[in-house]
Amino acid sequence: MHSTRAGTTMEHPGVLIGCDIHPVFNVVESLDIFGDRYLARVFTPAEQAACEGVAFAERLAARYAAKESILKLLKVPAEVAVPWTDIEIGAETSGAPTVSLTGRAAEIAATLGVSVIELTLSHDAGLAMAVAAAVVGVKVEALAA
Repeated sequence: MHSTRAGTTMEHPGVLIGCDIHPVFNVVESLDIFGDRYLARVFTPAEQAACEGVAFAERLAARYAAKESILKLLKVPAEVAVPWTDIEIGAETSGAPTVSLTGRAAEIAATLGVSVIELTLSHDAGLAMAVAAAVVGVKVEALAA
């Protein structure tokens, strides 16, 4: 058997998982201090529109946690810059969250063999959380590059 990462070999797909929890207060504070600059830097226009309404900060915090969980799933090193807006959290008509990657995030996902990311979001009692998962068949050589 060859050297593996996260249980992944060329013969068997691996599972990549990322999770994050984010205080809603941090979003409220960022909105108060930075306003539209914060929104534009972290959330796409579609995400901002989807969050409008009574639970605006809670919905934004859940999307922030989702973006963090996806960065963890993709195993993005701290020194690699991925714009927040390269990760967009949408929703199916049923309300189930969806993930769309562009730019650097899409490049990293392709390198890992990630084509679909499943996501779950929640917020309650001032906290938002997200869990992201992907099943991939990755060549070990691609991970070393």
